[in-house]
Order: sequence, then structure tokens, then C-alpha cells
Amino acid sequence: MSAPKRYTITAALPYTNGPIHIGHLAGVYVPADIYARYLRLTGKDVAYICGSDEHGVAIPMRAKKEGVSPKDIIDKYHGIIKQSFLDFGISFDNYSRTSSKIHHETASEFFVDLYNKGEFIEEVTEQLYDAEANQFLADRFVVGTCPKCGFEESYGDQCENCGTSHNATDLINPKSAITGNVPTVKETKHWFLPLDKHEAFLREWILKGHKKDWKPNVYGQVKSWVDDGLRPRAVTRDLDWGIPVPVEGGEGKVLYVWFDAPIGYISSTKEWAAREGKNWEDYWKKDDTKLVHFIGKDNIVFHCIIFPSMLKAHGDYILPDNVPANEFLNLEGNKLSTSKNWAVWLHEYLEEFPNQQDVLRYTLTANAPESKDNDFTWKDFQAKNNNELVAIFGNFINRVVVLTNKYYQGIIPTPNNFTEVDEDVLAAVKEFPNIIGKSIERYRFREASQELINLARLGNKYLADEEPWKVIKVDEERVKTIMYVALQITAALAVVSEPFLPFTSDKLKSILNLSSRAQSKDLIWEDISKKDILISDGHQINKAELLFSKIEDKTIEEQVAKLEATKIANEQEKKTIVPQKDTIDFEDFTKLDIRIGTILEAEKVPKTKKLLKLKVDVGIDTRTIVSGIAESFSPENIIGQQVSVLVNLAPRKIKGVESQGMILMTDTPDGKLAFVEPEQKVKNGQEVS
Repeated sequence: MSAPKRYTITAALPYTNGPIHIGHLAGVYVPADIYARYLRLTGKDVAYICGSDEHGVAIPMRAKKEGVSPKDIIDKYHGIIKQSFLDFGISFDNYSRTSSKIHHETASEFFVDLYNKGEFIEEVTEQLYDAEANQFLADRFVVGTCPKCGFEESYGDQCENCGTSHNATDLINPKSAITGNVPTVKETKHWFLPLDKHEAFLREWILKGHKKDWKPNVYGQVKSWVDDGLRPRAVTRDLDWGIPVPVEGGEGKVLYVWFDAPIGYISSTKEWAAREGKNWEDYWKKDDTKLVHFIGKDNIVFHCIIFPSMLKAHGDYILPDNVPANEFLNLEGNKLSTSKNWAVWLHEYLEEFPNQQDVLRYTLTANAPESKDNDFTWKDFQAKNNNELVAIFGNFINRVVVLTNKYYQGIIPTPNNFTEVDEDVLAAVKEFPNIIGKSIERYRFREASQELINLARLGNKYLADEEPWKVIKVDEERVKTIMYVALQITAALAVVSEPFLPFTSDKLKSILNLSSRAQSKDLIWEDISKKDILISDGHQINKAELLFSKIEDKTIEEQVAKLEATKIANEQEKKTIVPQKDTIDFEDFTKLDIRIGTILEAEKVPKTKKLLKLKVDVGIDTRTIVSGIAESFSPENIIGQQVSVLVNLAPRKIKGVESQGMILMTDTPDGKLAFVEPEQKVKNGQEVS
């Protein structure tokens, strides 16, 4: 495409069955926001579009679990998600929702258009049915064993363990997630989009047309799907939550969420255009518009195969120029999981790290999973903040502003003759917008973020080499030039940092007093490369403020401990309760003689990991007991511990030591052993009954 006249940028619609976490931010919304902010700074016409995805089976499932209506669920999480985006500076031009009237109308019209053109096929298929619930089971209402990898908790549409897509009827030992019953198979009619009909088009458009300019991970996944042979895909479902199928015979059925959700981009654009007095069709139907979808890798097939096939079948719409999907972000070595609470939730982050949105934005960008899965760790988060944002970016800005106020009462000095070093530095500054911009345009946001830091490094090196704090003692005129040059770098940083660090950029512009200065308040991207003067002599700047603050070890340790507590809770949740043993008579129970005793001595049994040899006073005597508790307790720490002892257990030799009883134990949430002991200290030999 020649230079586009306008840009339509979409970010995957977040699903409103829970809040959003750092994986969502890293995979989709921060990269898309960097791209949109950059384009606006370069003067481009941009529509950055998103909204809440509020249909599909997971919504009623969540509602059923919480005992509320599906509308209660979508209203709750739409509000939380929208606020999180606002708080993190995600600069959508419009954030809508698929429950809106305009979306229902748009999706229904799209379906009817394809229906009238004969683009669907009708098929009667066999689907799983829950007789007790009196309903067909949508994919996520079925759980069973994956036919490919044997994972026992696979959903009806996809296995989360191996990633394989399949039909619910393919599952081994399927069960209804509603009642737990084994479902039956029943016939039902649905409409399908024949993807096989569009296979030749997809091969030409993607596999030939975008072989060189699409990311390898996206291209590879699409090629795998197409090479495997495309098959018809259902666009309707038996469900009572969603957009009703708007044709005869569609009673009791809704549009499949992956048919209606991407149309949400179009309906959200309509909503924005009506508000702004624009023509929405320019952004979806004109060839001089560049359409870019930002998504995670789990949505590649829908945005690169299904949605383009829908748009092609309709005939009036442009196709995406690029779909720069990211891979997944893991957390401390484990896969992010909403259901297991293994996540850093955005609304919680803001409570625990107030006014530090840009620290997270920067860390997620610098460590973005652009070509492979990547890992977020709290230690790396701390290092990115302390070693880069504080020590490089913040340090340079602070030194420049402090010295300008100290030497010149905050008034930018008039420079004298520029040395070769000065001219080289000013020339280097002019190169950065082009370097950073090219990386952004190639969707290499990690690379772009590091070039931003390199610009701050350039400033630090310049100050360190020129040492104005020393030169001021011998050559005040030279220092005026040094500070003038340093302030030009500072102004450049205020502009080029905006896509990455919007809150910091605003704060820096305020410090530099750019917002109230007519000639500079409209500084845009190309000004950094073209203008010789970004901030002129005689201009008054404000006092220094710290842009970033050091994050201490204690703060990071608290976050790691929080995750460890989650891990322990998850492990405990996974533990199955041992079934009740065979019923015994009361007389059998009375045969057990359990006494309270006190441990007098303890030592490890040689050549074993688990065994401790204990000497225990059980009131009636002192005896030796061998117990497998060495991995939970050290010998010196349990001297004096009161314990419950089964004293009339027949003696047995363990590793050559005769054990004369058994100490009663249980498990703690973290998998360690715990003594069964009295709340208060009692006399040794006291019976437990």
C-alpha cells in the first residue's frame, strides 16, 4: 500500500467474565497503544478501536456460579476493564461493548447480508445434550479427556494443555459442566461458514501476499491451518445468551461469539464516527485505509482466517494490512491463569504501585513476548525500574532540571559557540525519531523502547563527559552551551517518550513548561528531526520533580510472597479429599489407645531423608518412635513438642530401629506436615477420645 490516508487500529475485545491482567496488557493493549500514539504524533488520521466482548458461553457460566444474571456479570466487568484501560493510559478513540444496540444491529445486518448472498451452508449435526438441564451443551459447557494428549480437563472446543482444537463430540468421557451428568447426543441445525471455499483466496492473500511482512509466528500458524485443509465453521450456537439468529429457523439460537465479536470493531467504529461527525465507512471500506489488528496468539485463526473470510464474503470491506500478534506472557515461570488467580491484576497493581503505570508499561514493552513466550518476574520489574527508568532516564532529566534551576533560576541560557561534540550530540538527537519510528512501524516495540533509553543514555554520557558542575568554576559561558544542549535532549525525550511513557511525558512537559508555550505545545514527532531549536533560550522551566522512584527489595518480596500464597492455595485446591474408609464398629474404635506425649529427644535416622528417631514421654512410659517427618521438621526444633501418639500399635523395626507407636500428623496448605496437638499443654498420658 502507498502511504495510507487513515489508519484503523483494533485491539482484541477483552472478555467480560473477569478483570484484565498484565498478560492482556503486554500481548495486545500496550503495543497497540504505542502504535496509535506514535501515528497521532506523526499527524496521521487514526481510529483506535476496542470494546468489551460480552457474549459467549463463559458469561452465563460465570453468572450461574455467582448466582446473578449474565447482565450483572457484563456490567460489572465492563466497568472494571474500561477503568483499568483509562488508568493505564490506553488511548482508545472508542471503547464500546457488544451488548449495545448498535452492535446487535450491525452483527445482525452482517449475518443477513451473508445469508442472502448464499455464503452459509446449513447442516444438521450431532451435538451433546444435557437432558436434565434440557439444553444443548455449548463447547465450554463440556469437559472431558482430550483425544490427542489425554488431558482430563479439556473443553469441548479446545484443549488448554496441548492447544488442539476439536469438537465436543470428540472428547473421551465427556461430562456436562452444568449438572455433571454424562450427556447424550442429539441432532440440531446450524449455519456454517464454508472456510474451505475461501482457501484459495487465503493462500493467495496471506501465504503469497504477506509472506515477507507478517510476523513469522502469525504466518506460520496460518500456513499450518491452511495446509491442514480448512473446513466449514459454525457461526450459530444453541444458547440463550447472545445475538439472536435473525433469520427463519433461528429460534433458540444465537450468533457464535467468534462471528459476532470481530464485527464489534465495526460497530464500535460506527459509534465513534457518529459522535465525532465522521464517516465510519471511510475507515472500513476505502482502499487508502490501513487496517491493523492487535491480538494475542490465541486469536490468530479468527483474525487471519475466519474474519477475513467473512469480510471477503461480504465484499464491501478492506482486509487487514497486518496482524502483529504477540505470543503469551508467563508469570514467574508459570502460565498466567485467570481461574487460578495466577496473575497480576491491573486494578490491584494500581493500588499497590500508585502513579507507577509507566513502570509497568515500560517493563511489559521491554520484555514483550513478540516472537516467543516470555516471562514476567518481579525482580526484572524492579531492575527495569531501578537500573533503566531511574538510573538512566530519570537521572538525566533530574540533573538537567536541577542544574538549570541552580545556575539560571530555571531560565534556559543563551548558548555560545557549539563545539564539535555539541554538534555531534545535537545531530544524533535528530536521528532518534527516525530510528524509533521505524521500529514501531515494523511492530518491534521492544527494540523501540530500548532506543528511547539510548536517547537518555546519550544525554547522560554528554553530561558526564562535559561535567558542567566542574566547568562552571572556570568557564561559565561554556556551561551555558552545555546546559542548552542538554535541555534540547530533554525536550526531545518529552516527545518521543509519549507512546511508551505517556504519564511521564506529560509530567516532563509540565516540568519543562512546554504546555503553556505557544511555539512548543504542539511539538510533534518530526519536529525533533527537523527543528534546530526544540526549547529556546529565555524560556522559564519549573522545579525538578522525580519522574521515577526506586523500588525497594521489601516491596518486591511482598509481591513474590503474594504469588507464593496463591500457588499454595492452588495446590491445596487441587488436593483431593481421601474418601471415607470402611465403616467400623464402636468396639473397633475403642481399641485405639491415643495419648498425649512430649518429645524429649530427636535425631535423624542415618542414611534416610524422611525419618527421625524420637524419644517420647507418653505418661505411661518413655518410648522410641520412628516418624517420617524429617522433611518438615528439624530435630532441634521439636524438643518439648506435645504430640498425639497411638501407643498400642504393634512395634515394628524401621531401618533397624524398633518403633513403639505412631505420632498422628496432618498436612498444611503448603504441603508440610503438622502435629495433631492439644490447644493447651496437658499432662503426658492424657487419653484422646
